[in-house]
Amino acid sequence: MRPSRRQPDQMRAVSFERGVSKHAEGSCLVKFGDTHVLCTASLEEKVPGWLRNSGKGWVTAEYGMLPRSTGERMRREAASGKQGGRTLEIQRLVGRSLRSVVDLQALGEMQITVDCDVLQADGGTRTAAITGGFVALYDCLAWMQTRQMVSVERVLKDHVAAISCGIFDGTPVLDLDYAEDSAAETDANFVMTGKGGIVEIQGTAEGAPFTEEQFQQLLALAKKGIARLVELQKMAVM
Repeated sequence: MRPSRRQPDQMRAVSFERGVSKHAEGSCLVKFGDTHVLCTASLEEKVPGWLRNSGKGWVTAEYGMLPRSTGERMRREAASGKQGGRTLEIQRLVGRSLRSVVDLQALGEMQITVDCDVLQADGGTRTAAITGGFVALYDCLAWMQTRQMVSVERVLKDHVAAISCGIFDGTPVLDLDYAEDSAAETDANFVMTGKGGIVEIQGTAEGAPFTEEQFQQLLALAKKGIARLVELQKMAVM
């Protein structure tokens, strides 16, 4: 039995609350159980210098955890003068994931930055950031569409979502919370599109190496979870 008493293929309760930021062009408070991430999408009518005059836009992301998003207060990274390696790795993952479903040519020479701030962490913050970040990005593009700046259907090629899977107590399970994540024999994150395309897989054996058969079991769980997340995304933005 899992610590949360969920079935192996059962996700935590997932919700999307849109329009939570007064000033951002798009925003979403995403909750995966007790993991809560505020995602805001901000539009700039310019692109990085290396994209100037290319006709293409850019989508990027930033990620951070609030000091009391965890059991003990964490020092703000700004206080140390630099971002940690984990933060940089996650925000690059979020940016890559969102760009995988964006037609940058159709976006034009504009940049959208998706900020993902972890309010409360209980495992799976990066997967929640990607999944909620897509909803914030969608709403930013919808805001632009009402002003005849872009067409959402042309810019967005598909949905994208992410979920964690792992082997806990010898059993492949879906959507790990912190209690499972910290004790899992194998921990993996899957990023996939609504059509089933694989964007990125991160998988690590924390103890014994996992087998190809176990990997296929984790992939099957991820496909099921992401299909459900995409369904929830569609319900949220309708």
